[in-house]
Amino acid sequence: MQTLAVDHPLVAHKLTTLRDVRTDSPTFRRLADELVTLLAYEATRDVRVAPATVATPLVETDGVQLASPKPLVVPILRAGLGMLDGMTRLLPTAEVGFLGMIRDEGTLQAQTYATRLPDDLSGRQCYVLDPMLATGGTLAAAIKLLFDRGADDVTAICLLAAPEGLKYLEEAFAGTSAPIRVVTAAIDSHLNEQGFIMPGLGDAGDRLYGVV
Repeated sequence: MQTLAVDHPLVAHKLTTLRDVRTDSPTFRRLADELVTLLAYEATRDVRVAPATVATPLVETDGVQLASPKPLVVPILRAGLGMLDGMTRLLPTAEVGFLGMIRDEGTLQAQTYATRLPDDLSGRQCYVLDPMLATGGTLAAAIKLLFDRGADDVTAICLLAAPEGLKYLEEAFAGTSAPIRVVTAAIDSHLNEQGFIMPGLGDAGDRLYGVV
């Protein structure tokens, strides 16, 4: 498994404002959208392409286009929805699937309550969107589901990650040969007793959409 904490002043600037308790939901949504696009730029460095030839106004020239099958973007509901526009802005031709997962606050284990994905993901590169990589249980369950359906390359894009969650993923997929990458704006200090990232930015879903 590869982990990349993106070191860029614009990433750090936007993340700092996201952390601020005074940042309201509309501003939080806009900044999260912008931050995801910056992270997606790094996360798609290994996206698969195929040769292509195009005609410029002057001459034909060689280039590349996204290879088939198209990449699949998978936001984890509900907080992952706040990352979708920022990702598809960079990959507008990607297909989108949805995965509804919730963490049991007692056991901290992930439970799936909704799935809208192709049954066969053979040969697909998948990009999972989940704002917070905390304990790692939710993301690990999502990645396993994608691999079980045939995906052969998974990249997770997270606003924040905790060392405990990264360690959990490494152990969960220690015997997996398929590439797994985590791209995040920062790796924070630790998890508190409730399983929240510290210093973190609070509950991403609540800050995106309000408490419901």
